[in-house]
Amino acid sequence: MFEKRHEPVIDRRAFLIRLARAIAIALVLVAVSLTIGVMGYRITEGMNWIDAFYNASFILTGMGPTAPLRTSAGKVFASCYALFSAMIVLTMAAVVVTPLFHRLMHRFHVDEGD
Repeated sequence: MFEKRHEPVIDRRAFLIRLARAIAIALVLVAVSLTIGVMGYRITEGMNWIDAFYNASFILTGMGPTAPLRTSAGKVFASCYALFSAMIVLTMAAVVVTPLFHRLMHRFHVDEGD
């Protein structure tokens, strides 16, 4: 997927396409994670769609739940979803930053003659 050390740095257009692909992957991760959260709150707490979306959004962004949880299943789900969300945020950051970091490091290591 990435060029090797001895290969020249890709042009700006190809880099922007690579970056757009990484951002698209991150957005898909957000959508899937949010869907998991909404469905989890709907099933475990019986929340309506808007409240489930609101709670899942806040957990996914690291702000915490917005409504008190009434059931044990809801509390267990919220705990697991919070841990899952933390890992997803780190993964999304890595997916988006990787092309940027690779380009920067590749520019440092490319031979002057290239």
